[in-house]
Amino acid sequence: MDPKAKPIGYLLNRTDEALTRVMDGTLAEFGLTRVAWQVLNLVGEGDGTTDTEVHSVLSANADTPTLTTAVDTVLADGWATRPAPGRLALTPDGSHRLTEVASHVAAFRTRSVDGITTDEYRTAVRVLERMIENLEGPRP
Repeated sequence: MDPKAKPIGYLLNRTDEALTRVMDGTLAEFGLTRVAWQVLNLVGEGDGTTDTEVHSVLSANADTPTLTTAVDTVLADGWATRPAPGRLALTPDGSHRLTEVASHVAAFRTRSVDGITTDEYRTAVRVLERMIENLEGPRP
């Protein structure tokens, strides 16, 4: 390893901060944040996603208060509804608006990987997955 290279933790934090800042800016015109978008995507994938699932699946992305605020936002803004207590589903309008937002998110994703080849991206993902396994796996 290069002793002059910046620590990977520093770079990961800077990357996550940049991703959040730019994505929040991209989604602001729709009244969304990166976390609210992640909530909507999860709700859109499921059939009556539960609050517990939202918190479980997205716990690595945000803390409980942030996730709760994101859920409250998508409900208050009419993106989602509660078909039953503790369950979330997209409204027809929310589904339509989510499709509209998707092109902005696609442009964000394109910008975030500009100049990175497919092989470089795959390598970066593999390295990060290996680091997670190293740190979260059983200790010998």
